[in-house]
Amino acid sequence: MVMGCSCFGTSHVKKQETSVQRELEGHSLDKIRNFSYKELRLATDDFDKSTKIGRGGFGVVYKGILKDGTQVAVKALCAESKQGVREFLTEINTISNVRHPNLVELIGCCVEGSHRILVYEFLENNSLDHALLGKKTKSLELDWKRRSEICIGTARGLAYLHEELQPHIVHRDIKASNILLDKDFKPKIGDFGLAKLFPDSITHISTKIAGTTGYLAPEYVLGGQLTLKADVYSFGVLILETISGRSSSAASWGSMPKVLLEWAWELYGEGKLLELVDPDLKTYSEDEVIKYIKVAFFCTQATANRRPMMSQVVDMLSRNIRLNEKELTPPGFFQDSNDNKKVSDASTSRQISSFPTTITQVTPR
Repeated sequence: MVMGCSCFGTSHVKKQETSVQRELEGHSLDKIRNFSYKELRLATDDFDKSTKIGRGGFGVVYKGILKDGTQVAVKALCAESKQGVREFLTEINTISNVRHPNLVELIGCCVEGSHRILVYEFLENNSLDHALLGKKTKSLELDWKRRSEICIGTARGLAYLHEELQPHIVHRDIKASNILLDKDFKPKIGDFGLAKLFPDSITHISTKIAGTTGYLAPEYVLGGQLTLKADVYSFGVLILETISGRSSSAASWGSMPKVLLEWAWELYGEGKLLELVDPDLKTYSEDEVIKYIKVAFFCTQATANRRPMMSQVVDMLSRNIRLNEKELTPPGFFQDSNDNKKVSDASTSRQISSFPTTITQVTPR
């Protein structure tokens, strides 16, 4: 059997196995289970393509059923770690200790030969992009209540990674396919912490930048500046996708090719923001939807230090406050047109200043 992640190779060299076993001796995992490769092969029907449920920047994901009947998501990592076995397990231990209601839980891992496999909790409703862009069914219907809760829950998970956790984690790849939905459509962020396991050459930005067009912050595209504010930018785009039911990637909005953010900003200037709303959304609060779109604009400001922290975003989305639109400047976005890559903002002039402290005003009850 040949697994989808061919980058690990399929040969089992005894010397390599012995070397890995030697490194594993005396190194225990704190809170997660150490699976054997045989266990995971059985759980996924030998990694059969019929069990494949997704593919991300770091590997292929299969649905697995353990011997006790537990359903799991098995991610076979598709890149050689930049670390040895002990260092890899140390990092996995760190990730396994990160627990939050809006983060996908890591159950276990497999480090055997060249295989690096992570085992996560299985989430019944797949990913947000599957719910938004996949085949529409009654069971996957996203009304406004669910969409707003997905935005707020994701914001809370990111705020935890950015501000409560020590050391902080920058996700690097916030997008709809990395937001998983449980049976009640509660959002959980996947793939957090994985970027630290691999060389920079393996990340989505350097391998296939066009694959995440529309999500990437201008400073990330131009200079590879990886900060918390790059995640905030991606989250802003995610809000627009959730409201519109459309992909952020470049597409034709009207007569010209534009990314979703660019189109949304044009609608804002024309006073037509509600044209952004997914036609599948039959009933919703117009005021709430408009507020969420404006929060997305704050998150996607062209200049990173004008974007809010995620804890501020949680407040902006969940509390009864009025946004101070006077502080809103045009967003920045990445354009990719036949290898002519450039970063633009939505106006001819870019204002450079620190993010204001008066972005919100409490609305009296």
